[in-house]
Amino acid sequence: MIILASLTDIPAGIIEKFGVDLPLLIAQAINFLLVAFLIWKFAFKKILSTIKEREKKIAESLKNADRIKLELDETEKKQKETLEEASIKAKNTVTVAQEQAKSYIEAQKEEARKQADDIIHKARSSMELERQRVLKDAKDEIASLVVLATSRVLERELKEEEKSRFTETAVKEIKLSS
Repeated sequence: MIILASLTDIPAGIIEKFGVDLPLLIAQAINFLLVAFLIWKFAFKKILSTIKEREKKIAESLKNADRIKLELDETEKKQKETLEEASIKAKNTVTVAQEQAKSYIEAQKEEARKQADDIIHKARSSMELERQRVLKDAKDEIASLVVLATSRVLERELKEEEKSRFTETAVKEIKLSS
């Protein structure tokens, strides 16, 4: 008990030693609690809610930034793929155009060959007809010369019927010899 009695005397001694006025201390404590409550109720809650809203906005902004970065990466990837596809399509188009040009050139060459062959064939036909006409004219001329020579040899004039017979005979002999 002595220890207890001495313990109760210690705070009273300390209070007197430091010059603490207990009713003033209680009033100041009540004032502090009242001011702390008012600050908490009207100022600190709003500040905390503003801080929380800003934290949410910052978190959303970070999420949006990550999402935008992913979208940007995806867009760049799609752009590269599109460019590669366009390049492949362009190469294919060029290849097809070159093949079409080659086939067109070949078709034109073939058409030119056909036309040249037709011209050569027509020229040969024309030459053959001309040759036959010349041969016919030559045969007729030779036949007339034979008739003329025969008539001079015989020294008489032949009738049309005899001329015709000699001519036909001469023509037949010329045909046989060619």
